[in-house]
Amino acid sequence: MIWETFFDIAVLVFCYATAWFIVWLAARRNDVADVAWGLGYALIALYLASTRGLTAVSLLVYGLTAIWALRLSGHIFWRNRGKTEDFRYAQWRVEWGRWFFLRSYLQVYLLQGLFLLVIAAPLWVAGTFGSNETGIFTFLGAGIWAVGFYFQAVGDYQLMQFLKTRKDKEAVLQTGLWRYSRHPNYFGEILIWWGLFLVVLPLEKGWWAIVSPLTITFLLVFVSGVPMLERRYRNNPAYQEYRKRTNALIPWFR
Repeated sequence: MIWETFFDIAVLVFCYATAWFIVWLAARRNDVADVAWGLGYALIALYLASTRGLTAVSLLVYGLTAIWALRLSGHIFWRNRGKTEDFRYAQWRVEWGRWFFLRSYLQVYLLQGLFLLVIAAPLWVAGTFGSNETGIFTFLGAGIWAVGFYFQAVGDYQLMQFLKTRKDKEAVLQTGLWRYSRHPNYFGEILIWWGLFLVVLPLEKGWWAIVSPLTITFLLVFVSGVPMLERRYRNNPAYQEYRKRTNALIPWFR
């Protein structure tokens, strides 16, 4: 039964990713994929809620996911509004040359869809094996999710306000949550998915959902999150000083 749910969501995600590729063809900027990222989880939650019914656990997972997803996509849309294409995609546009369209579809939209499908594991586990029974893992997971949501939402807001008001483009945000972590928003994102995993862990085959937090942790720590931004600021003296005294991810008082 879980494979039926997984297959249904895989088809949904493929169609969703392809639709956003078509949006990109019209918009001519690949960073619409960043807006699509969060909305994809909200779509999965809505689909499962309407086709698999609701239980206490599944409703909690869908609700927490939707709150996170809508806030994130709204934030990214507002942040990118009126600005040029994100530096990552602009760089790929140059590097990929004549293969840009094909590689955008495969490496931006379909690959992102694959990660979306895997990271959404707590949703398809909850949709298949949802229960009305709650316990310590339910509340522990929801609590960790709340801490993660705080770090991500507040970190994003503080960074956005800083970028609006800074006069020196080389200046580095070192106050608020950014005093204790160089990437508090990524730290929050990781906590969010570990929290959702704990919520579904007591369910039948709940342990399958561990692929979700493991994947997002790997991506943010070793691939597309922390390393990419660290490389971007490697020639910024202010950032290098900040780097010496501030943890990359896990907040630490100093």
